[in-house]
Amino acid sequence: MQRTRLGRTGLDVSVAGLGCGGKSRLGQSQGMSREHSIGVVRAAIDAGVNFIDTAAAYGTEEIVGEAVKGRRDEVVISTKVMMTRSGKLSDADLVDGTELTRRVEAGLARLGMDYIDILHIHAVDAVSYPRCRDEFYPALERLREAGKIRFTGLTERFAFDTTHEMAEIALSDGLFDVLMLGLNFVNQTAIHKILPATQEKGIGTLCMFAVRGPLARQETARALVEKLIGTGEVDPASVDRDDPLGFLTAPGVASSLTEAAYRYCRHTPGIDVTMTGTGNVDHLLQNLASINAGPLPGAVLDRLTAIFGKVTSESGEP
Repeated sequence: MQRTRLGRTGLDVSVAGLGCGGKSRLGQSQGMSREHSIGVVRAAIDAGVNFIDTAAAYGTEEIVGEAVKGRRDEVVISTKVMMTRSGKLSDADLVDGTELTRRVEAGLARLGMDYIDILHIHAVDAVSYPRCRDEFYPALERLREAGKIRFTGLTERFAFDTTHEMAEIALSDGLFDVLMLGLNFVNQTAIHKILPATQEKGIGTLCMFAVRGPLARQETARALVEKLIGTGEVDPASVDRDDPLGFLTAPGVASSLTEAAYRYCRHTPGIDVTMTGTGNVDHLLQNLASINAGPLPGAVLDRLTAIFGKVTSESGEP
């Protein structure tokens, strides 16, 4: 597994990160056993993945903690705390710095660890960002001074913030060390709006939304393209409407849309770690092979830009 440096953190991380949330939550959403999910994490580590991302909201912190016992020094652990009092993303009632600190310490207990490598504030939008800057960031700095976290991060609400409004504001401050943002070949807005600034400021970047439901299969991708033609964001003359993404799986390009999607994100300049999540070890290994593969041909990248370069409304979330 290829490695890279995660921005100014200086952490040596795998270019593929294991996401322990998403639709699968390591298989917990499909009723898999705890032992099965622990096995998925261990299989990722055995395959060379050293970046593991979980969250209080995912319910997988204890699984991650158990999976890395005896191997803590091999991995970089990223987790997240919610800032809403109820834990629901739509809640406008935010906690204070004292409660945020309590939640971080509860996460440490669930993980069974003395420290967290990267602590993210989870699902931040432009409205709530000022609280992150003015109250939560100082609380995290105190936790850093106490040795309980090493670096700080933010994750955006990409499904609702498809033009990265929050990330732009946060980058102007440059306080947080790491940013988890949404990017895929349909919504390319981060390439011009966010990634130049993260590279300039040395902000580590984690890519989520590389492959969601509509981008995994030709029939659902076709429906998505039709939707974007309807919104005026895709020119119908730029695609074969019967097979709009067939060129991605042409000979010599990629074996599947999923492979093409992962390779697109992995090799976008400024992206450090591309996240992948699953509850199936075989699926995991396929995804890791895609992320570890080379870039898409230049002509293919140009065609994706020509088709989707004006898209701003879509996240790729089903």
